[in-house]
Amino acid sequence: MKELQISRLEEAMGAATRHDGVVHAISTDSRAITPGCLFIALEGERFDGHAYINSALSQGAAFAVAHKQGDYPADRVIYVKDTGKALLDAARCYRQQLRAKVVAVTGSVGKTSTKEMIYAVLSSQFDTIKTEGNLNNEIGLPKTLLQIEETTQAAVVEMGMSGFGEIEELALAALPDIGVITNIGVSHMEALGSRENILKAKMELVKGMADGAPLILCGDNDLLRTVQEPRLRVVTYGMENMRCNVVAKELEQQEDATEFSICWGGRSVRAKIPCIGRHNVQNALAAFCVGLQMGMHPEAAAAALSRFQSSGMRQKMVPFHGFTVVEDCYNASPDSMRAAIITFGECACRGKKILVLADMLELGTISEQSHYEVGKFAASHGVDLLLAYGPQAVEYVRGARQAGLNALHYSEKYALVEELKKQIKPDDMVWFKGSRGMKLEEAIRRIYEEC
Repeated sequence: MKELQISRLEEAMGAATRHDGVVHAISTDSRAITPGCLFIALEGERFDGHAYINSALSQGAAFAVAHKQGDYPADRVIYVKDTGKALLDAARCYRQQLRAKVVAVTGSVGKTSTKEMIYAVLSSQFDTIKTEGNLNNEIGLPKTLLQIEETTQAAVVEMGMSGFGEIEELALAALPDIGVITNIGVSHMEALGSRENILKAKMELVKGMADGAPLILCGDNDLLRTVQEPRLRVVTYGMENMRCNVVAKELEQQEDATEFSICWGGRSVRAKIPCIGRHNVQNALAAFCVGLQMGMHPEAAAAALSRFQSSGMRQKMVPFHGFTVVEDCYNASPDSMRAAIITFGECACRGKKILVLADMLELGTISEQSHYEVGKFAASHGVDLLLAYGPQAVEYVRGARQAGLNALHYSEKYALVEELKKQIKPDDMVWFKGSRGMKLEEAIRRIYEEC
Protein backbone atom coordinates (compact mmCIF):
# COMPACT_ATOMS: atom_id res chain seq x y z
CA MET A 1 0.00 0.00 0.00
CA LYS A 2 1.29 3.43 -0.88
CA GLU A 3 1.12 6.12 1.77
CA LEU A 4 -2.02 8.20 2.19
CA GLN A 5 -2.69 11.53 3.85
CA ILE A 6 -4.63 10.82 7.03
CA SER A 7 -6.77 13.93 6.45
CA ARG A 8 -7.89 12.53 3.11
CA LEU A 9 -8.90 9.27 4.75
CA GLU A 10 -10.76 11.14 7.49
CA GLU A 11 -12.75 13.00 4.87
CA ALA A 12 -13.57 9.76 3.05
CA MET A 13 -14.67 8.05 6.29
CA GLY A 14 -16.93 10.95 7.29
CA ALA A 15 -14.90 11.89 10.38
CA ALA A 16 -15.18 15.40 11.81
CA THR A 17 -11.46 15.67 12.55
CA ARG A 18 -8.53 16.44 10.27
CA HIS A 19 -5.05 15.34 11.37
CA ASP A 20 -1.67 15.97 9.80
CA GLY A 21 0.54 13.15 8.64
CA VAL A 22 0.42 10.02 6.52
CA VAL A 23 -0.28 6.33 7.08
CA HIS A 24 1.61 3.52 5.34
CA ALA A 25 -0.88 0.72 5.90
CA ILE A 26 -4.39 0.03 7.20
CA SER A 27 -4.92 -2.84 9.62
CA THR A 28 -7.91 -4.39 11.38
CA ASP A 29 -5.77 -6.88 13.34
CA SER A 30 -3.96 -5.65 16.44
CA ARG A 31 -1.56 -8.58 16.05
CA ALA A 32 -0.36 -7.27 12.70
CA ILE A 33 0.46 -3.66 13.49
CA THR A 34 3.20 -1.97 11.47
CA PRO A 35 4.78 1.39 12.35
CA GLY A 36 2.78 4.29 10.99
CA CYS A 37 -0.34 2.28 10.13
CA LEU A 38 -4.00 3.13 10.69
CA PHE A 39 -5.82 0.68 12.96
CA ILE A 40 -9.56 0.33 12.33
CA ALA A 41 -11.39 -1.20 15.30
CA LEU A 42 -14.05 -3.46 13.82
CA GLU A 43 -16.86 -4.82 15.96
CA GLY A 44 -18.40 -8.24 15.29
CA GLU A 45 -20.60 -10.74 17.06
CA ARG A 46 -17.64 -12.46 18.72
CA PHE A 47 -15.00 -9.73 18.85
CA ASP A 48 -14.60 -6.00 19.38
CA GLY A 49 -11.50 -4.27 18.09
CA HIS A 50 -12.11 -1.33 20.41
CA ALA A 51 -10.61 -3.43 23.20
CA TYR A 52 -7.29 -3.40 21.31
CA ILE A 53 -7.01 0.26 20.35
CA ASN A 54 -4.52 1.17 23.07
CA SER A 55 -2.47 -1.92 22.32
CA ALA A 56 -2.36 -1.06 18.62
CA LEU A 57 -1.28 2.52 19.33
CA SER A 58 1.42 1.38 21.75
CA GLN A 59 2.75 -1.00 19.07
CA GLY A 60 3.27 1.85 16.63
CA ALA A 61 -0.03 2.54 14.92
CA ALA A 62 -0.17 6.23 14.01
CA PHE A 63 -3.94 6.50 14.47
CA ALA A 64 -6.95 4.36 15.32
CA VAL A 65 -10.54 4.55 14.05
CA ALA A 66 -13.39 3.93 16.50
CA HIS A 67 -17.16 4.28 16.77
CA LYS A 68 -17.20 3.86 20.56
CA GLN A 69 -15.91 6.32 23.10
CA GLY A 70 -13.18 5.02 25.38
CA ASP A 71 -10.10 5.78 27.42
CA TYR A 72 -7.93 6.37 24.37
CA PRO A 73 -5.33 9.06 23.51
CA ALA A 74 -7.58 11.87 22.29
CA ASP A 75 -5.20 13.14 19.61
CA ARG A 76 -4.73 9.76 17.93
CA VAL A 77 -8.26 8.36 17.71
CA ILE A 78 -10.59 9.20 14.82
CA TYR A 79 -14.32 8.76 15.49
CA VAL A 80 -16.78 7.64 12.83
CA LYS A 81 -20.38 6.42 12.84
CA ASP A 82 -19.48 2.83 11.93
CA THR A 83 -15.99 1.36 11.60
CA GLY A 84 -17.16 -1.35 9.22
CA LYS A 85 -18.37 1.26 6.75
CA ALA A 86 -15.22 3.27 7.42
CA LEU A 87 -13.09 0.35 6.23
CA LEU A 88 -15.02 0.25 2.95
CA ASP A 89 -14.80 4.04 2.61
CA ALA A 90 -11.04 3.97 3.23
CA ALA A 91 -10.60 1.24 0.63
CA ARG A 92 -12.64 3.24 -1.91
CA CYS A 93 -10.54 6.34 -1.20
CA TYR A 94 -7.38 4.34 -1.80
CA ARG A 95 -8.73 2.62 -4.89
CA GLN A 96 -9.60 5.99 -6.49
CA GLN A 97 -5.92 6.91 -6.48
CA LEU A 98 -4.74 3.76 -8.22
CA ARG A 99 -4.14 3.09 -11.89
CA ALA A 100 -4.61 -0.67 -11.58
CA LYS A 101 -7.55 -2.18 -13.46
CA VAL A 102 -10.01 -3.91 -11.13
CA VAL A 103 -11.92 -6.98 -12.30
CA ALA A 104 -14.85 -7.94 -10.05
CA VAL A 105 -16.33 -11.44 -10.11
CA THR A 106 -19.60 -12.59 -8.58
CA GLY A 107 -22.22 -15.29 -9.19
CA SER A 108 -24.15 -18.04 -7.46
CA VAL A 109 -21.57 -20.69 -8.33
CA GLY A 110 -18.18 -20.71 -10.01
CA LYS A 111 -16.97 -17.29 -8.89
CA THR A 112 -13.86 -18.52 -7.06
CA SER A 113 -12.73 -20.83 -9.86
CA THR A 114 -13.43 -18.07 -12.38
CA LYS A 115 -11.43 -15.62 -10.29
CA GLU A 116 -8.50 -18.05 -10.31
CA MET A 117 -8.75 -18.52 -14.08
CA ILE A 118 -8.86 -14.76 -14.65
CA TYR A 119 -5.81 -14.43 -12.44
CA ALA A 120 -4.02 -17.13 -14.46
CA VAL A 121 -4.70 -15.20 -17.67
CA LEU A 122 -3.90 -11.69 -16.44
CA SER A 123 -0.86 -12.61 -14.36
CA SER A 124 0.78 -14.03 -17.49
CA GLN A 125 1.13 -10.48 -18.80
CA PHE A 126 0.37 -8.03 -15.99
CA ASP A 127 1.49 -7.48 -12.40
CA THR A 128 -1.69 -8.88 -10.84
CA ILE A 129 -3.12 -9.54 -7.39
CA LYS A 130 -6.28 -11.44 -6.46
CA THR A 131 -8.64 -12.12 -3.60
CA GLU A 132 -6.95 -14.79 -1.50
CA GLY A 133 -9.06 -17.70 -0.31
CA ASN A 134 -12.65 -16.65 0.20
CA LEU A 135 -12.07 -13.10 1.46
CA ASN A 136 -14.97 -11.82 -0.60
CA ASN A 137 -17.04 -9.92 1.97
CA GLU A 138 -17.15 -6.42 3.46
CA ILE A 139 -13.92 -7.07 5.37
CA GLY A 140 -12.01 -9.26 2.93
CA LEU A 141 -12.59 -7.16 -0.18
CA PRO A 142 -11.25 -3.90 1.32
CA LYS A 143 -8.21 -5.77 2.56
CA THR A 144 -7.54 -6.98 -0.98
CA LEU A 145 -7.90 -3.47 -2.40
CA LEU A 146 -5.50 -2.12 0.22
CA GLN A 147 -2.85 -4.60 -0.95
CA ILE A 148 -2.68 -2.98 -4.38
CA GLU A 149 0.66 -1.26 -4.95
CA GLU A 150 1.57 1.53 -7.35
CA THR A 151 3.20 -1.08 -9.59
CA THR A 152 0.11 -3.32 -9.63
CA GLN A 153 -1.54 -3.39 -13.06
CA ALA A 154 -4.59 -5.57 -12.36
CA ALA A 155 -6.57 -6.79 -9.35
CA VAL A 156 -9.10 -9.64 -9.52
CA VAL A 157 -11.58 -9.39 -6.67
CA GLU A 158 -14.34 -11.78 -5.72
CA MET A 159 -17.64 -10.53 -4.32
CA GLY A 160 -19.94 -12.69 -2.22
CA MET A 161 -23.25 -11.83 -0.63
CA SER A 162 -26.12 -13.20 1.41
CA GLY A 163 -28.72 -10.48 0.82
CA PHE A 164 -29.62 -7.23 -0.89
CA GLY A 165 -27.26 -4.27 -0.66
CA GLU A 166 -24.08 -6.21 0.02
CA ILE A 167 -22.75 -6.41 -3.55
CA GLU A 168 -23.55 -2.72 -3.99
CA GLU A 169 -21.38 -1.81 -0.99
CA LEU A 170 -18.50 -3.87 -2.34
CA ALA A 171 -18.88 -2.50 -5.87
CA LEU A 172 -18.87 1.10 -4.68
CA ALA A 173 -15.60 0.41 -2.87
CA ALA A 174 -13.92 -1.54 -5.69
CA LEU A 175 -15.21 0.58 -8.61
CA PRO A 176 -14.66 -2.27 -11.08
CA ASP A 177 -13.32 -1.58 -14.56
CA ILE A 178 -14.62 -4.97 -15.67
CA GLY A 179 -17.51 -6.95 -14.14
CA VAL A 180 -18.13 -10.70 -14.43
CA ILE A 181 -21.26 -12.60 -13.34
CA THR A 182 -20.89 -16.36 -13.69
CA ASN A 183 -24.30 -17.77 -12.85
CA ILE A 184 -27.66 -17.12 -11.24
CA GLY A 185 -28.66 -20.25 -9.33
CA VAL A 186 -30.49 -20.95 -6.09
CA SER A 187 -27.77 -20.29 -3.52
CA HIS A 188 -29.12 -17.87 -0.87
CA MET A 189 -32.70 -18.75 -1.79
CA GLU A 190 -33.46 -18.87 1.93
CA ALA A 191 -32.64 -15.17 2.28
CA LEU A 192 -33.75 -13.82 -1.11
CA GLY A 193 -36.74 -16.01 -1.95
CA SER A 194 -36.41 -16.28 -5.75
CA ARG A 195 -33.84 -16.52 -8.51
CA GLU A 196 -35.09 -13.21 -9.86
CA ASN A 197 -34.19 -11.60 -6.54
CA ILE A 198 -30.78 -13.29 -6.65
CA LEU A 199 -30.23 -11.76 -10.11
CA LYS A 200 -31.23 -8.37 -8.77
CA ALA A 201 -28.76 -8.70 -5.89
CA LYS A 202 -25.91 -9.81 -8.16
CA MET A 203 -26.61 -7.00 -10.62
CA GLU A 204 -25.82 -4.50 -7.87
CA LEU A 205 -22.30 -4.97 -9.20
CA VAL A 206 -23.01 -2.48 -12.00
CA LYS A 207 -23.60 0.36 -9.52
CA GLY A 208 -19.85 0.69 -9.08
CA MET A 209 -19.02 0.56 -12.80
CA ALA A 210 -18.43 3.50 -15.12
CA ASP A 211 -20.46 4.10 -18.28
CA GLY A 212 -19.24 1.95 -21.16
CA ALA A 213 -17.41 -0.56 -18.96
CA PRO A 214 -17.58 -4.22 -20.04
CA LEU A 215 -19.99 -6.48 -18.17
CA ILE A 216 -19.20 -10.13 -18.92
CA LEU A 217 -22.10 -12.56 -18.44
CA CYS A 218 -22.66 -16.28 -18.90
CA GLY A 219 -25.14 -16.42 -21.78
CA ASP A 220 -25.94 -20.08 -21.05
CA ASN A 221 -27.73 -18.99 -17.90
CA ASP A 222 -31.45 -18.45 -18.49
CA LEU A 223 -31.60 -15.26 -16.42
CA LEU A 224 -28.27 -13.70 -17.34
CA ARG A 225 -29.02 -14.02 -21.04
CA THR A 226 -32.01 -11.68 -20.53
CA VAL A 227 -29.94 -8.88 -18.95
CA GLN A 228 -30.05 -5.56 -20.74
CA GLU A 229 -27.77 -2.87 -19.38
CA PRO A 230 -27.57 -0.06 -21.99
CA ARG A 231 -25.17 1.97 -19.85
CA LEU A 232 -22.54 -0.80 -20.05
CA ARG A 233 -21.01 -2.93 -22.81
CA VAL A 234 -22.42 -6.43 -22.29
CA VAL A 235 -20.27 -9.35 -23.46
CA THR A 236 -21.69 -12.89 -23.27
CA TYR A 237 -19.98 -16.27 -23.27
CA GLY A 238 -21.29 -19.81 -23.34
CA MET A 239 -21.24 -23.36 -24.65
CA GLU A 240 -24.90 -24.03 -25.34
CA ASN A 241 -26.14 -20.62 -26.46
CA MET A 242 -24.48 -20.11 -29.83
CA ARG A 243 -25.70 -16.51 -29.89
CA CYS A 244 -23.09 -15.58 -27.27
CA ASN A 245 -20.22 -13.31 -28.27
CA VAL A 246 -17.68 -15.95 -27.25
CA VAL A 247 -18.42 -19.69 -27.40
CA ALA A 248 -16.62 -22.97 -26.77
CA LYS A 249 -16.75 -25.81 -29.28
CA GLU A 250 -15.07 -29.15 -30.00
CA LEU A 251 -14.49 -30.22 -26.41
CA GLU A 252 -12.06 -33.08 -25.78
CA GLN A 253 -11.99 -34.25 -22.16
CA GLN A 254 -8.86 -36.05 -21.02
CA GLU A 255 -8.13 -37.76 -17.73
CA ASP A 256 -7.27 -34.53 -15.89
CA ALA A 257 -7.58 -31.82 -18.55
CA THR A 258 -9.96 -30.43 -21.16
CA GLU A 259 -9.16 -29.07 -24.61
CA PHE A 260 -11.59 -26.94 -26.59
CA SER A 261 -11.85 -24.27 -29.25
CA ILE A 262 -12.76 -20.69 -28.32
CA CYS A 263 -14.71 -19.00 -31.11
CA TRP A 264 -15.57 -15.30 -31.43
CA GLY A 265 -16.07 -12.80 -34.26
CA GLY A 266 -15.31 -15.34 -36.95
CA ARG A 267 -12.03 -16.32 -35.29
CA SER A 268 -11.00 -19.40 -33.33
CA VAL A 269 -8.17 -20.44 -31.01
CA ARG A 270 -7.48 -23.72 -29.26
CA ALA A 271 -7.21 -23.77 -25.45
CA LYS A 272 -6.47 -26.29 -22.69
CA ILE A 273 -7.28 -26.19 -18.99
CA PRO A 274 -5.78 -28.56 -16.39
CA CYS A 275 -9.17 -29.68 -15.05
CA ILE A 276 -12.32 -31.40 -16.23
CA GLY A 277 -15.97 -30.46 -16.46
CA ARG A 278 -18.08 -28.33 -18.77
CA HIS A 279 -18.60 -25.77 -16.01
CA ASN A 280 -14.84 -25.21 -15.90
CA VAL A 281 -14.85 -24.54 -19.63
CA GLN A 282 -17.48 -21.86 -19.00
CA ASN A 283 -15.23 -20.34 -16.32
CA ALA A 284 -12.34 -20.39 -18.78
CA LEU A 285 -14.42 -18.54 -21.36
CA ALA A 286 -15.09 -15.78 -18.81
CA ALA A 287 -11.36 -15.48 -18.17
CA PHE A 288 -10.63 -15.36 -21.89
CA CYS A 289 -13.17 -12.54 -22.28
CA VAL A 290 -11.45 -10.58 -19.52
CA GLY A 291 -8.10 -11.07 -21.23
CA LEU A 292 -9.50 -9.65 -24.46
CA GLN A 293 -11.00 -6.66 -22.63
CA MET A 294 -7.59 -6.02 -21.08
CA GLY A 295 -6.03 -5.85 -24.53
CA MET A 296 -4.31 -9.23 -24.54
CA HIS A 297 -3.70 -11.08 -27.79
CA PRO A 298 -6.26 -13.90 -28.06
CA GLU A 299 -3.57 -16.54 -28.46
CA ALA A 300 -1.80 -15.33 -25.32
CA ALA A 301 -5.02 -15.26 -23.30
CA ALA A 302 -5.96 -18.77 -24.43
CA ALA A 303 -2.48 -20.16 -23.74
CA ALA A 304 -2.46 -18.66 -20.24
CA LEU A 305 -5.49 -20.73 -19.25
CA SER A 306 -3.15 -23.69 -18.86
CA ARG A 307 -1.62 -21.87 -15.86
CA PHE A 308 -4.84 -22.23 -13.87
CA GLN A 309 -4.51 -23.82 -10.44
CA SER A 310 -7.60 -24.88 -8.52
CA SER A 311 -7.77 -23.56 -4.96
CA GLY A 312 -9.05 -25.29 -1.84
CA MET A 313 -11.11 -28.47 -2.06
CA ARG A 314 -12.50 -27.84 -5.53
CA GLN A 315 -12.53 -31.00 -7.65
CA LYS A 316 -9.02 -31.90 -6.55
CA MET A 317 -8.21 -35.37 -7.87
CA VAL A 318 -6.01 -37.43 -5.54
CA PRO A 319 -4.78 -40.90 -6.64
CA PHE A 320 -4.60 -42.95 -3.44
CA HIS A 321 -3.71 -46.60 -2.96
CA GLY A 322 -5.05 -47.67 -6.34
CA PHE A 323 -8.28 -45.67 -6.31
CA THR A 324 -9.01 -41.99 -6.93
CA VAL A 325 -10.51 -39.50 -4.47
CA VAL A 326 -12.07 -36.26 -5.74
CA GLU A 327 -12.06 -33.62 -3.01
CA ASP A 328 -14.92 -31.25 -3.83
CA CYS A 329 -16.04 -30.15 -0.37
CA TYR A 330 -15.63 -26.41 -0.59
CA ASN A 331 -19.30 -25.68 -1.13
CA ALA A 332 -22.46 -27.04 -2.71
CA SER A 333 -25.68 -25.89 -4.34
CA PRO A 334 -28.12 -27.65 -6.68
CA ASP A 335 -26.34 -26.12 -9.68
CA SER A 336 -22.83 -27.06 -8.59
CA MET A 337 -24.06 -30.53 -7.59
CA ARG A 338 -25.45 -31.16 -11.06
CA ALA A 339 -22.26 -29.85 -12.67
CA ALA A 340 -20.16 -32.16 -10.49
CA ILE A 341 -22.36 -35.18 -11.23
CA ILE A 342 -22.19 -34.55 -14.97
CA THR A 343 -18.42 -34.30 -14.76
CA PHE A 344 -18.22 -37.44 -12.63
CA GLY A 345 -20.31 -39.31 -15.19
CA GLU A 346 -17.90 -38.26 -17.94
CA CYS A 347 -14.78 -39.37 -16.05
CA ALA A 348 -12.90 -42.41 -17.31
CA CYS A 349 -13.03 -45.04 -14.55
CA ARG A 350 -12.33 -48.77 -14.74
CA GLY A 351 -13.99 -49.46 -11.41
CA LYS A 352 -17.08 -48.21 -9.57
CA LYS A 353 -18.09 -44.58 -9.32
CA ILE A 354 -19.07 -43.87 -5.71
CA LEU A 355 -20.68 -40.52 -4.95
CA VAL A 356 -20.51 -39.26 -1.35
CA LEU A 357 -22.81 -36.30 -0.69
CA ALA A 358 -23.54 -34.13 2.34
CA ASP A 359 -26.30 -31.57 2.85
CA MET A 360 -26.63 -28.41 0.75
CA LEU A 361 -27.24 -25.56 3.20
CA GLU A 362 -29.17 -22.27 3.02
CA LEU A 363 -31.81 -23.43 0.53
CA GLY A 364 -34.84 -22.57 2.66
CA THR A 365 -38.18 -23.88 1.43
CA ILE A 366 -36.71 -25.54 -1.67
CA SER A 367 -34.23 -27.66 0.33
CA GLU A 368 -36.18 -30.93 0.45
CA GLN A 369 -37.09 -30.91 -3.22
CA SER A 370 -33.59 -29.84 -4.26
CA HIS A 371 -31.94 -32.71 -2.40
CA TYR A 372 -34.44 -35.16 -3.86
CA GLU A 373 -33.80 -33.93 -7.41
CA VAL A 374 -30.01 -34.16 -7.01
CA GLY A 375 -30.34 -37.79 -5.89
CA LYS A 376 -32.55 -38.55 -8.86
CA PHE A 377 -30.13 -36.73 -11.17
CA ALA A 378 -27.22 -38.86 -9.94
CA ALA A 379 -29.07 -42.02 -10.91
CA SER A 380 -29.09 -41.06 -14.58
CA HIS A 381 -25.43 -40.02 -14.86
CA GLY A 382 -23.34 -43.13 -14.39
CA VAL A 383 -23.04 -43.24 -10.59
CA ASP A 384 -22.84 -46.80 -9.21
CA LEU A 385 -23.38 -46.08 -5.50
CA LEU A 386 -24.53 -43.05 -3.51
CA LEU A 387 -23.63 -42.59 0.16
CA ALA A 388 -25.25 -39.59 1.85
CA TYR A 389 -24.64 -37.81 5.16
CA GLY A 390 -26.73 -35.20 6.97
CA PRO A 391 -30.37 -34.58 7.96
CA GLN A 392 -31.41 -33.29 4.53
CA ALA A 393 -29.35 -35.93 2.73
CA VAL A 394 -32.07 -38.51 3.30
CA GLU A 395 -33.79 -36.83 0.33
CA TYR A 396 -30.79 -37.61 -1.90
CA VAL A 397 -31.35 -41.24 -1.06
CA ARG A 398 -35.09 -41.10 -1.65
CA GLY A 399 -34.62 -39.57 -5.10
CA ALA A 400 -31.79 -41.92 -6.03
CA ARG A 401 -33.65 -45.06 -4.96
CA GLN A 402 -36.80 -44.07 -6.79
CA ALA A 403 -34.68 -43.72 -9.92
CA GLY A 404 -33.05 -47.12 -9.41
CA LEU A 405 -29.68 -46.16 -7.87
CA ASN A 406 -28.31 -48.03 -4.85
CA ALA A 407 -28.13 -45.40 -2.11
CA LEU A 408 -27.53 -45.38 1.65
CA HIS A 409 -28.09 -42.65 4.24
CA TYR A 410 -26.03 -41.97 7.36
CA SER A 411 -26.66 -39.52 10.17
CA GLU A 412 -23.07 -39.90 11.38
CA LYS A 413 -20.22 -39.33 8.94
CA TYR A 414 -17.86 -41.89 10.44
CA ALA A 415 -20.46 -44.63 9.99
CA LEU A 416 -20.47 -43.59 6.35
CA VAL A 417 -16.68 -43.90 6.28
CA GLU A 418 -16.86 -47.46 7.60
CA GLU A 419 -19.24 -48.43 4.80
CA LEU A 420 -17.09 -46.65 2.25
CA LYS A 421 -14.00 -48.55 3.41
CA LYS A 422 -15.86 -51.80 2.70
CA GLN A 423 -16.96 -50.63 -0.74
CA ILE A 424 -13.74 -49.15 -2.17
CA LYS A 425 -11.74 -51.36 -4.48
CA PRO A 426 -8.77 -50.69 -6.79
CA ASP A 427 -9.66 -48.59 -9.87
CA ASP A 428 -12.72 -47.07 -8.13
CA MET A 429 -13.35 -43.32 -8.05
CA VAL A 430 -14.93 -41.64 -5.02
CA TRP A 431 -16.31 -38.09 -5.37
CA PHE A 432 -17.00 -36.15 -2.14
CA LYS A 433 -19.23 -33.07 -2.27
CA GLY A 434 -21.22 -31.08 0.27
CA SER A 435 -21.65 -27.62 1.75
CA ARG A 436 -18.66 -26.28 3.61
CA GLY A 437 -20.51 -26.34 6.91
CA MET A 438 -20.95 -30.13 6.71
CA LYS A 439 -17.14 -30.62 7.02
CA LEU A 440 -17.06 -33.58 4.68
CA GLU A 441 -13.27 -33.25 4.55
CA GLU A 442 -13.24 -35.01 7.92
CA ALA A 443 -14.50 -38.14 6.17
CA ILE A 444 -11.83 -37.77 3.50
CA ARG A 445 -9.13 -37.44 6.13
CA ARG A 446 -10.36 -40.63 7.77
CA ILE A 447 -10.18 -42.47 4.45
CA TYR A 448 -6.58 -41.34 3.96
CA GLU A 449 -5.67 -42.44 7.46
CA GLU A 450 -7.36 -45.85 7.44
CA CYS A 451 -7.33 -47.15 3.84
